[in-house]
Amino acid sequence: MRKKNTFATIFNLFLTFMKIGALTFGGGYAMISIIEREVVEKNRWINQSEMMDIFSISESTPGPISVNTATFVGYRVAGFWGSLFATLGLIFPSFIIILLISFFYQTFLSWTIIQAAFLGIRAGVIILLIDAVIKLKRVLKFTPMTIALFVLTIGLTAASFFFNFSFGIGSFKFSLSIILILLGMVIGIIATALNKGGQKE
Repeated sequence: MRKKNTFATIFNLFLTFMKIGALTFGGGYAMISIIEREVVEKNRWINQSEMMDIFSISESTPGPISVNTATFVGYRVAGFWGSLFATLGLIFPSFIIILLISFFYQTFLSWTIIQAAFLGIRAGVIILLIDAVIKLKRVLKFTPMTIALFVLTIGLTAASFFFNFSFGIGSFKFSLSIILILLGMVIGIIATALNKGGQKE
């Protein structure tokens, strides 16, 4: 998609991501479904395939996936200023809400109605996560390689959790996430090269 570095587009990016940031609870993964609906289905800034690539890059780079996604989408749509204002729009509501809550944090948590509201929000977050998985599943390509990589990822994550082991020797340690990201990159590069080689033949 061609970048539209206009005031209207940048302002729309800011408002869209500000709405997402203000109305979504549960962190970055809970925002995936809403971001996909606003960016792909409603505004049609990018297609679902590009959205999947952005989600993958956002998860692989440092920082919250929601903030990274806003930055990448903003840049894809309207360049530097689009990325800046999309990111500001996403974090602005959270910044204001947290700033206000910090002034009376203990009193805020002691309110019974607030505690009840958080219980309801937790249930809502689970639904948002399930919705995100269903939507992303529609555009995923299931091949023996992707299924094997998925099973390997689940297996390593479970083993790390239950047996509490770490990778590396001595003081040189790798986190599990870095191992999985590098493994996925290598497998993806090899699979793409093999696929292109098969098509040429």
